[in-house]
Amino acid sequence: MSNQFDKLFTDDMLGSADMFPIISLDERTYDLNINSGDVLPILPLRNMVLYPGVLLPVSVARSKSLKLVRAAHENDLLIGVCSQIDKKLDDPTIDQLFPLGTVASVVRILEMPDNSTTVILEGKMRFRLGDLEGVKPYMKAKVHLMDDIAPESGDGSFVALVSSIKDLAINIINDSGAISPEMAFAIRNIENPVFLINYVCVNFGLNVKEKQRLLEIDEIMERGYQLLELLNKESQLLEIKMSIQNKAKEGIDQQQREYFLQQQMKTIQNELGGSSVEQEVADFKTRALDKKWGDATAKVFDKELKKLERMSQHSPDYSTQLNYIETMLELPWNEYTKDNFNLKNAKKVLDKDHFGMDTVKDRIIEHLAVLKLKGDMKSPIICLYGPPGVGKTSLGKSVASALNRKYVRVSLGGLHDEAEIRGHRRTYIGALPGRIMQSVQKAESANPVFVLDEIDKVTADYKGDPSSALLEVLDPEQNTAFHDNYLDVDFDLSKVLFIATANNLSTIPRPLLDRMELIEVSGYTQEEKVEIVCRHLMTKELENHGLKETDFILTKPVINQLIESYTRESGVRELNRQVASLMRKVAKRVATNEKYNPELSIEDLKTYLGAARYSRDKYQGNEYPGVVTGLAWTQVGGEILYVESSLSKSKSPKLTLTGNLGDVMKESAMLALEYIKAHAEKLGIDNQMFDDWNVHVHVPEGAIPKDGPSAGVTMITSLTSAFTKRKVRKNLAMTGEITLRGKVLPVGGIKEKILAAKRAGITDIILCADNQKDIDEIKPVYLKGLKFHYVNDIMEVIDFALLK
Repeated sequence: MSNQFDKLFTDDMLGSADMFPIISLDERTYDLNINSGDVLPILPLRNMVLYPGVLLPVSVARSKSLKLVRAAHENDLLIGVCSQIDKKLDDPTIDQLFPLGTVASVVRILEMPDNSTTVILEGKMRFRLGDLEGVKPYMKAKVHLMDDIAPESGDGSFVALVSSIKDLAINIINDSGAISPEMAFAIRNIENPVFLINYVCVNFGLNVKEKQRLLEIDEIMERGYQLLELLNKESQLLEIKMSIQNKAKEGIDQQQREYFLQQQMKTIQNELGGSSVEQEVADFKTRALDKKWGDATAKVFDKELKKLERMSQHSPDYSTQLNYIETMLELPWNEYTKDNFNLKNAKKVLDKDHFGMDTVKDRIIEHLAVLKLKGDMKSPIICLYGPPGVGKTSLGKSVASALNRKYVRVSLGGLHDEAEIRGHRRTYIGALPGRIMQSVQKAESANPVFVLDEIDKVTADYKGDPSSALLEVLDPEQNTAFHDNYLDVDFDLSKVLFIATANNLSTIPRPLLDRMELIEVSGYTQEEKVEIVCRHLMTKELENHGLKETDFILTKPVINQLIESYTRESGVRELNRQVASLMRKVAKRVATNEKYNPELSIEDLKTYLGAARYSRDKYQGNEYPGVVTGLAWTQVGGEILYVESSLSKSKSPKLTLTGNLGDVMKESAMLALEYIKAHAEKLGIDNQMFDDWNVHVHVPEGAIPKDGPSAGVTMITSLTSAFTKRKVRKNLAMTGEITLRGKVLPVGGIKEKILAAKRAGITDIILCADNQKDIDEIKPVYLKGLKFHYVNDIMEVIDFALLK
C-alpha cells in the first residue's frame, strides 16, 4: 500500500496547488477492525466530504484537529470524518455536523513549505453518528457502520451507467480549463465502478450539500443515477458558456479586446431578454410622470436621464449617475402635507406635551392664525434659546403634531464641514446630498417641521464654516431657491418651519443670529417643576417601569423636597432621573412581593436616594457690617451670593480680591473702591483710612468660578458698610451694574434671581429702574411677599441699604 501511494503522490504533486483526491489502491477498504457502536475520534471538515475508497488531502489548522490526526497516525487508529453544516464555525459541536460521515485512516501527515499541515485521509466505510462520548482533547462519539448496497456483478444497467459517468466526466475535464488534466488520467485507470462513482462525487464541482446528499444514498446504483444527473447539468452549463463566448468573439477586433468582458455580459443580457439599463430608464420615466417639479427641474432630469441611457452599465460613473437620478425622484418636489388650522386643537396639543412656555406656544398659535387667514406664507425661522433640559428639542415634535406636519431633526453639535449642509459635488467619490436635503427626502414632504438642534455648537475649521452655509438655509428671502452642491438644482425650503435650539447665543455668528426670531425659554420655577412631575414625568416613568398608579404615589411636599435636595438645574432632566431612580427601588419591591408604603414620605427619599445632595442658600442675617447679599444667575437657575468686605491695619495698603472671581467681577470691585474714595466725604468716611487700612473683598464658595458685572452694587454697598461700620438692612438683596459716575445699570436673568431670593427668605430687593419691565413680565404669583426698590444712582442704594 505504501509503495503504491508513494508512486501516485510525488514530491512535485504534494507541493502544488492542484492536489486532488485519488482512489485508494487497497481493495480491502471495508476490512475494518471496529464494530457498530464503537467509539471513534471525530474530525470535522469545513468544505469537503470524504467518500469510501478515496484518498483525500486535507489542510489541518485547528489545534484539536492536529492533536486528533497525530494521535491516530502514531497509534494506527481509525477516525470518523464528518462535514460541518456551517463552514464558518471554528469549534463545531456534534449537533453542528452532518449526521452521516466516513470512517477513515490517516495515511500520512505532511508539513508543507508554507508551514501548514496537510493530512492524507483514506475513506473506509460510511457510518451514522451516535451519542457524544467526550470533547477533550477532541470530540469522540459512537458510530453505527453502514454498508453500501452494490448491484449484482454483471448487471448491464450498472455497467452502462458507470461508462456514461466516466465518459461525461472526461468530456467536462477536456472542455473546462479549470480542472486539472491529470484527473482524466485517474478516471480512465479506475477499474472498480463503486470507487469510480465515489471519486467523481468528491472531485467535481458540487457543493457540500450535494456531495453529502449523494453520500447518504445507500444504493450505489441510485447514487450513480443522481451523480449522472448533476454531471449532465454541469455539461449543459459549460456548453452555454462556450456558446456565449463564441458569439461575443465574433464582433471583437484588435482595438476592442479590452471590452471583451462587457461584450460577454451584453450577450448574456440579450439571451435573458433585454438590458437592465433599459428597464431602469423606463422605470425612471414612469416615476417622473408623477413628480410635481417645475419646467427647469424637469429639463435637468431629462438631460441627466439621457446621459444615464448612453452610459455603459460597467462604466465607473454609472453608479454615481444612477444614485443622482434616484435622489431626484425621491425628493418631495412641491409635495406638501395639509396643515391643521384648528387653533384650539393646536393649543390643546401644545399644553398637553409641555407645561409653561407660554411665549413659545403663543408664537406658534399666531403663526397658525396667519396661515389660516392668508392661506400661504413664508415660514419663520424660530430660535429657542435657554438652559439645557427645559424641553426646547421636544417642543419641535409637539409643534409638528399640532400643525399635522412631518417632523425631522438634525443635530448640528460638533458639525465642522460645510459640505454636511450643502452636500458634495458629484465629482467626489461617495458624494451625497447635504443634511438638509437628506432630511427633507426622509420627511417625504416639502413643508416639515425641521429642528436644527444645538445650532450654537457649530464649529469652523479648514474644511469651511457650516454656520455660513446655514445663512442661505435660514434666510426666508433666500431659501426659496436653496442650492445643494450634489443636487445642483434649486429647491424651495420656504414652506419648511425651521426651529433652531441653542444654549448660548454668544457663540452664534451675528449674521446667522440676525436671520432668526429669538424666543427665550427660561428655566422652570419650583412650582412649574412640581406640575411637570405630576402631569408628565410620573405618567411617562410609570409606563417605562411597568408600575401602576397605585404602586407609586408622590405628594407635592415630597416632590418639593426632591427638587430642593436632590437636583440643581434649570430644566428637568436630573429631576426625571431621580424620579426614575425612585421608581426602580419601588419596582424591585413590587417584583419581590416586599411590603412597602406606596405613598413616599420625605424620610423615604433619604432611604431610597441617600442623603440630600444640595442645600439651598439661606439668608444669614445682618449681624456683621460689610456682609451684603447679592443675586446671581447660573446655568442651573438663580442663586444668592454674599459679598464680604473687611479692613485690616497696614503700612502699605492694598485691595485683595478672593473667591475665584473673573476679570469683570474684579473690575467691579476696583470700580467700587475708586467710587468710595472719590465720594468719601459725602459718605462720611475719613480719607486717612484709605492710607492706613488694607481692603479685602471675598465672595464665598471659592471653588466656584464667578464673573459678570451684576454684583457691582453689592460690592459698593459691602465696602461702604465696612468703612462706615453701618450694618445692612435685614432680608435685603440687590443686583445691578455700576459705573464710575455712580449710575446703576440694568442686568439680565431677573426672573431666576427673583425666584432664588424668594426661596432664601428675602423680602426686599434693590434693582435698576430699567429692570422694572422684566418684573412686569413675571406672573404675580411668583412675586408674592417681595418688595422691589428701583434705583438709578448708587447713593440711593446706600441710603436705603445701610442702617443709620
